[in-house]
Amino acid sequence: MITEMAILQVRQKQTGSFEEAFSRAQQLLKQRKGYLGHELHKGIEYPDRYLLIIRWETLEDHTEGFRGSPQYQQWKAMLHHFYEPFPEVVHFNKIY
Repeated sequence: MITEMAILQVRQKQTGSFEEAFSRAQQLLKQRKGYLGHELHKGIEYPDRYLLIIRWETLEDHTEGFRGSPQYQQWKAMLHHFYEPFPEVVHFNKIY
């Protein structure tokens, strides 16, 4: 299992619209092979900042499977315009 993590900086005054769009977009993740679950956390000190955590069976399930899918094109159209700057996405292996 790998964990994908991204800090999402949402444009000011668009958090409500982002959360509504994410509520719909998260269904796209659930359709993909290797998807194990996800969490979206809203910042306390910085309420325009979110932490997205997604668990995948393999790195390729995310980087090739999801990103190469029609669902990812829908994901991009629904969410990417909310970010400023565009988030860095990193992956982790659990060691303990």
